[in-house]
Amino acid sequence: MTTPVHWLTVTTAPATVGMDGRACRTRAAFFAEAARALGVPVPAGPGWDVLADAVRGLGAVDVVVAHAEELLADEPPAQFAVLLDIAAAAAPEGLTLTLNTGQDHETALRHRIANALVLLPGV
Repeated sequence: MTTPVHWLTVTTAPATVGMDGRACRTRAAFFAEAARALGVPVPAGPGWDVLADAVRGLGAVDVVVAHAEELLADEPPAQFAVLLDIAAAAAPEGLTLTLNTGQDHETALRHRIANALVLLPGV
């Protein structure tokens, strides 16, 4: 199965730098990890809009998430879709997203991505 969008890569190669999905199982934890790794503000409360604005302002950057199978795993599936929507919106400005996982999690992660992308308009 290939990744259906140009700005998203799934890999089992060793992760370089970036975010750790194990530290991003909840939305609040994701915001804190994004602030640490990317230097973007930590939204208070329902903060996807603040994060979206900050990520669009990053320009050309590859966001690498190690252990991506755990990314927002404790949240409803729609939250993962929102994250992918934010990445898609920032893609024209050069943002790419690399989700790194182990071979034993790759198929499940690809299915999770496909299910999330179905929720996004125009992707």
